[in-house]
Amino acid sequence: MTTEFHSLSRSQVLSVQDVSVIRNGRTILDQVNWEVFRGEHWTVLGANGSGKTSLLNVILGYLTATSGTVLLKGRDTGPDMPNEDWDNWRKQIGFVSSSIASLIDPEETAFEIVLAGRHAMINYWRKRTPEEEKLAAQAILEKIECAHLANQPWRFLSQGERQRILIGRALMSPDMKLLVLDEPCAGLDPVARENFMVFVEKLISKKRNAPTLLLVTHHVEEIMTAITHALILKDGKVIASGEKSRALRSATLSEAFGTDLMLRRYNGRYRLYHQEETSGEVV
Repeated sequence: MTTEFHSLSRSQVLSVQDVSVIRNGRTILDQVNWEVFRGEHWTVLGANGSGKTSLLNVILGYLTATSGTVLLKGRDTGPDMPNEDWDNWRKQIGFVSSSIASLIDPEETAFEIVLAGRHAMINYWRKRTPEEEKLAAQAILEKIECAHLANQPWRFLSQGERQRILIGRALMSPDMKLLVLDEPCAGLDPVARENFMVFVEKLISKKRNAPTLLLVTHHVEEIMTAITHALILKDGKVIASGEKSRALRSATLSEAFGTDLMLRRYNGRYRLYHQEETSGEVV
């Protein structure tokens, strides 16, 4: 993987260029190309084993690509990047996933979890906190509609509340460019899932300074109306990429999931079926 410095255009947020990952003779990602521009919100869709997690790990720097380049704010990833540069890189990416949630101390309060996001920390250990950071954390709790949970320990929070707090933690970074939600609705019941999706939609929709959203999922039902684009993976390859109205098609998703599927759209939301139904618009 190259380690040269590059420049993105002013409107580019992320550029993945010819990225491949090969381990023990197995190709995990195969010449992935992907560009994300300001004002776009993407879903990354694919079956289990399609390469979604591997692509995320390359972008976050947890997995080194065999070849290719990833650009974020003008710098590419590489095996020779100093640790402090990796720290600064990751502060630009708000990452919400079960892997982060599993590391949080059960006694950590919602306020402390959000506060720790300023320094991309997990579990808050600083004895002295600048007043400015405390006020910022309080403002974030208000923004994510969780101010009433500030003193609640992590172990007492519901799954939906935990997801909101993790988003708050991500929003605490002043340099964040991307908000990555990795299977954020896992473990949520249908009502909690809808409530969470409405919350995320409000957070990013029509907000001038909202971060670019990358929603990683294998459920089309979780693709909210604020999502503008889709990247669809199969066996480590990109099989569709672009505006969701063009990328999300019955034939493409049938290929991605390896079975005959019918994709229908209802009021900007999607449903997948194994057989044709009588209602809804076929897309």
